[in-house]
Amino acid sequence: MADDGFDLAAYLRRLSYDGPREASLTVLGALVSAHAAAIPYENVDVLLKRGIRLDIASLQKKLVHDGRGGYCFEQNTLLEAALDALGFAVTRIAARVVRGLPVSAEAARAHKVLRVDLPEGPYIVDVGFGNLTPTAPIALRPGQVQATSHEPFRLMPQESEFVLQVQLGDAWDSLYRFPLEPVPAIDFQVANWFTSTFPGSAFATNLIVARPVAEGRATIYNRRFTIRNRDNRTARRVLDGIGDYRDVLLEQFGLTLDDNELTAIAAAMAPRAADEAVHRAFV
Repeated sequence: MADDGFDLAAYLRRLSYDGPREASLTVLGALVSAHAAAIPYENVDVLLKRGIRLDIASLQKKLVHDGRGGYCFEQNTLLEAALDALGFAVTRIAARVVRGLPVSAEAARAHKVLRVDLPEGPYIVDVGFGNLTPTAPIALRPGQVQATSHEPFRLMPQESEFVLQVQLGDAWDSLYRFPLEPVPAIDFQVANWFTSTFPGSAFATNLIVARPVAEGRATIYNRRFTIRNRDNRTARRVLDGIGDYRDVLLEQFGLTLDDNELTAIAAAMAPRAADEAVHRAFV
């Protein structure tokens, strides 16, 4: 990665990580788990029409120093910089999100994933897939069920590509598919611009926040706050007004947002129905 000025020490403090720093599978797993837990997935800046910058200085300011989170392009670009600084061999990969669609659907290549090559073999790493972000590296071993601190995952072959699947209850749910060819950083700049500005994008008009928690997964989709436990059972709460958003976004997700931002979020969500359908990728 060509960006200079990445502050590895600050990033590790944000993760509350003070363990070993060698480029090993153990360290990779610890970093993925710590990053997913510490830096929430969120699209507040997209919702508030602020634009999303992917340069390292902007990402460090927002996600590391300002107590915010981000979506896939931000999260995985930040992790890429950290892994690069630690000496890991990292390759950028573009994926097509197919959750809720046929696995062969012609979805856009609008998700960023990382491949990390280790002596044990290649692993797929992704800290930016919302309410189903894998909390461990996934070995590129087709068909092998792999435990994480949350759900089991597996990679399945699909012609010349691979499909990441998650087990929810007794069913396997396809999340996204990808080839293994490397993708230049500029392609993600274009995908980021489209995803964050296209009027039909799920991110442009919906509030989406997620993080793994001890009991399972916590997710906000507009006015619905959901905790899904490890048995795939859910508990939901309807959010109504700035007080509810302050309570959940600050207290439950640990985001740093001021009153003006909370007011804007609550105003954007006020017209939404409490029981509206959730986008297929964030159910």
